[in-house]
Amino acid sequence: MYQVLTLKSRIRVPPNLFGAKIEESVEQAISDNYAGVLDSKHGLFLSLVSVESIGDGVIIPGDGAIYYDCNFKLLSYNPVVQELVEGEVTEITDFGAFAKIGPIEGLIHMSQIMDEFVSYSKSGSWSGKDSKRSLKSGDKIKARVIAVSMKNLQTAKIGLTLRQPGLGAQSWLKKTKKTKKVVKAE
Repeated sequence: MYQVLTLKSRIRVPPNLFGAKIEESVEQAISDNYAGVLDSKHGLFLSLVSVESIGDGVIIPGDGAIYYDCNFKLLSYNPVVQELVEGEVTEITDFGAFAKIGPIEGLIHMSQIMDEFVSYSKSGSWSGKDSKRSLKSGDKIKARVIAVSMKNLQTAKIGLTLRQPGLGAQSWLKKTKKTKKVVKAE
């Protein structure tokens, strides 16, 4: 889930940023310190939205930087279990598929691809035995988040499923809509 967070922190502005206006220096320091950082509570910080206020600067002896107490807003992404997400399959492996969902990738384990027996093809796709549906790299998908472990960026794991009604590759969903019959009540 994307969210805009309002945070308050003391921001260190290093000497190499002193040549610009205070507002620009503080914005750069916040971006440098937060963008791309994964926080276990708030998720992955993506970008600075705005700086709401900047307090008076404080100089600490022995440190050439200036510290400002700031209120600012950051855009973050924090996936939530049961959340519906859209994405694109980026890689097919012999144990499942990886899909890019926003700024991070999730894993669709082979057991979560379809409600039927699936087989892996060395050409890079998963195929359903009965339905003949396939999942390959580049497919646009709709999935549900079933597991989240985001302690640090190197080991962040998001589990996805395509095994529920209305989920799967767009090509599957289009076929399902076309084959439904309309029954009129008399």
